[in-house]
Amino acid sequence: MARPSKTASIDFAEAHTLTHGLLERAACPEGRPFVLVKDADKKGLRLRVTVAGGKHWQFETRLRSGKLFTRALGEWPAVAIGVAQAEAHRLRGMTEQGIDPREIEREQAEADDRVKAEARAQVAAAATHKAAQALTVREVWGRYVEERRPQWGERNYADHISMTQEGGQKRQRRADVLTKPGPLAPIMAMRLVDLDGKAVEVWAAREAQDRPARVRLALRLLKAFLRWAAAESDLADKVDASAASAKKAREAAGRAKPKDDVLERGQLSAWFERVHQLHNPVIAAYLQTLLLTGARPGEVLAMRWADLNTMWKGLTIRDKVEGERQIPLTPYVEHLLATLPRRNEWVFSGGRALIMSEANMRRRQNKRAAQGNAAPAVEVLPASESGRLVEPGIAHRQACAAAGLEGLTLHGLRRSFASLTEWLEVPAGVVAQIQGHKPSATAEKHYKRRPLDLLRVHHERIEAWILEQAGVTFDAAQAPGLRAVPA
Repeated sequence: MARPSKTASIDFAEAHTLTHGLLERAACPEGRPFVLVKDADKKGLRLRVTVAGGKHWQFETRLRSGKLFTRALGEWPAVAIGVAQAEAHRLRGMTEQGIDPREIEREQAEADDRVKAEARAQVAAAATHKAAQALTVREVWGRYVEERRPQWGERNYADHISMTQEGGQKRQRRADVLTKPGPLAPIMAMRLVDLDGKAVEVWAAREAQDRPARVRLALRLLKAFLRWAAAESDLADKVDASAASAKKAREAAGRAKPKDDVLERGQLSAWFERVHQLHNPVIAAYLQTLLLTGARPGEVLAMRWADLNTMWKGLTIRDKVEGERQIPLTPYVEHLLATLPRRNEWVFSGGRALIMSEANMRRRQNKRAAQGNAAPAVEVLPASESGRLVEPGIAHRQACAAAGLEGLTLHGLRRSFASLTEWLEVPAGVVAQIQGHKPSATAEKHYKRRPLDLLRVHHERIEAWILEQAGVTFDAAQAPGLRAVPA
């Protein structure tokens, strides 16, 4: 059979053996939008020729369901005749078996998407694991402190900050001396996954050489932190919850020795004499109030004028155990507080007095007198940022040194109150309630709650006896008392 002429017209109603020449001369007649050049060899394959001259492969057939299936196979001649025929052969083979190629392709696309998603998840997991491995203790500690702070008191929060401070900052009182790093500062730079029992043991042995008491506190804080981290779902597999519980770490920090610094009865006169000679009346009143109430040092510092009940002679103490407690406002303590200036809301407010030894004070007074300047009785430093008294322990240590009572701490005054009451055989439950100790017996815990008037009977007797032993002359009837101040 002779090959058709290159100029011969094409019968688009018939199927043809597809050749390059045939497809090249195929053109859409005027008046029609497109024509189809059908393949005689591969049923369903045709070339769609548009009036604009575009030529694109199509495959079309009916599925067993009766639905029409059409698939574009690309543009000719970019897609050659053989390539189009091979694809048409593949599609017809599937459709004749009752398979919809679109479903196969959809399933394949979904499988490809799953593979890609799994690959992305693996990359993300690897990145998360890498970030977790690089997570430092300081980063997690910051999250821990922020989350737990609402459940902590002011002192507990301050400990968590001071224990981890990096140091190197100027001190408030001595700008030429830089602060030391907190005991936990070396641990903060470690990766969380590296913080194990051995690391804590090495750290404790090194830090405890200079400050064993601080290391014991640091260990307790670190142990609580690790327990918290172990309970967090995203941290549980990255933390060793028992790292701070290692026996060798505890042994390196040593055991806390029971404190036994107390004022004995025969030392009361010397202590009161030196406290009365302090140049700062606020500190002097604070120290005496501390001894005569048996309260914790921080509880007395936190006293506000609003805590004093002048009508019923009561005093509200901010208690770390119960939240707050009521104790009697005894006559001598009331007299002490009545002499204090009302600078702000705090009973023991500050300006801070500069405490100096008597020799230094005389030397400074003589120098000023030689210069023709009046020598003040006390030199006052700027007020604290909080508005209340700060660092009364410095003055107390100097007074104790002058009285020959070195080693007596502020908390030792609280111990002294409890010890001195033994001379009067005051019921232990009364002393515990005044000092804010938890009841130790079932009767005390569930049945005995002494009213303020009953506490006052014992408390005023304790105060009067301490003042008598100290040789302090005090007439409650003549002494000025507190009066209510309008808001």
